[in-house]
Amino acid sequence: MSTPSFEYILPVIRGIQAGREYYVSMCPVRFLPKLFPFESEDLPPSMRAKRALNKARIPEIAEYFVKNPTSYTCGAIAASIDADITFEAVGNEAEERKIGRLRVPMDAKFTINDGQHRRAAFEMALRENPQLGYETVALILFLDIGLEKSQQMFADLNGFQVPLEASLSLLYNHRDDRAFVVKAVVKQVEVFRCLTEMEKGSLNGRSHKLFTLSAIDRAIMALLSNIEGSEQAKPSGSRTKKEQKEEELAQKIQLAVSYWNAVSSFIPDWQLVLHKQVAAGEMRRDCVHCHSVVLESLGEVGAALLSVFPESWEEHLSLLQQVDWSISNPDWEGGILLKGGISRSRASVSWMTDYLKNRLGLETADAAQAGRPCHNEGG
Repeated sequence: MSTPSFEYILPVIRGIQAGREYYVSMCPVRFLPKLFPFESEDLPPSMRAKRALNKARIPEIAEYFVKNPTSYTCGAIAASIDADITFEAVGNEAEERKIGRLRVPMDAKFTINDGQHRRAAFEMALRENPQLGYETVALILFLDIGLEKSQQMFADLNGFQVPLEASLSLLYNHRDDRAFVVKAVVKQVEVFRCLTEMEKGSLNGRSHKLFTLSAIDRAIMALLSNIEGSEQAKPSGSRTKKEQKEEELAQKIQLAVSYWNAVSSFIPDWQLVLHKQVAAGEMRRDCVHCHSVVLESLGEVGAALLSVFPESWEEHLSLLQQVDWSISNPDWEGGILLKGGISRSRASVSWMTDYLKNRLGLETADAAQAGRPCHNEGG
């Protein structure tokens, strides 16, 4: 007579994939650490069924769960079970045979094939918000098929994932203040609204757009860098924190809209594309002002102008009209034009920022403030 063993009894739906049975269940979050204990990381990669845990990612995901308890989204965890299991259908009818209970011995080994960082983040989040433990996460359970096939399963599950474009991630983000500010500015600056690629991170030669949303994002954040986290609105006892935050965001948006509208008025080429007098692809090919390195430097220059010339920044900005933006301008060689192409490096952004500061009179102002002699750069 066999000795009865303790079991997990999981409500599941049975399916068929690649000719093999698999099961989908809803697991309370608080049980995840018990079902899926961490594997030893001392094993060499060839002996593991998944990548090593990247511990740097876990706090960020955990914070996301904790800060958004009513709006977070978590995908299913895929795992395999190394044990003799029993599926008991609820009935004999066609649909009833797909629904039932999965009896799994408690000494079974569960191995996560996809979702180990979510599992670890939930464990961390539970320490701060135990109520998350009563929510559920979907489990997709496969019968264990050995190390080699488990490794292949991991490769298959992760092999077709495409990183989300930065522009699209920003466009679809409705939770982050930064995304809110950037999209509001784009909506209110005509050249951005009409000439910004909102989904893709790069532009091909046939695109009718001049900018990408990710490049505009960096440019706007560079402009607002000096006021990030500062109190733009004077505190008032009659206003809530939410109202104060909304007013601060509104002021940042208004400031950015004013600045970028002014920039667009001082770069007539943008208006030519806007009014379809010149093709966007032709402008991107022949001029540098619509490329991300220049947009970001224009944001940095704007931050400096607003700080040094808070009342007359637009007058100084008007000197942009005197810049030769054509790609044939020899000034760009070795600065933002390297090996025949436009560089997007941090060093090139800094070079372009210094170049524009010099052209707009900011080098002189900076030198005067620091009590040092100024110098002029070529061009």
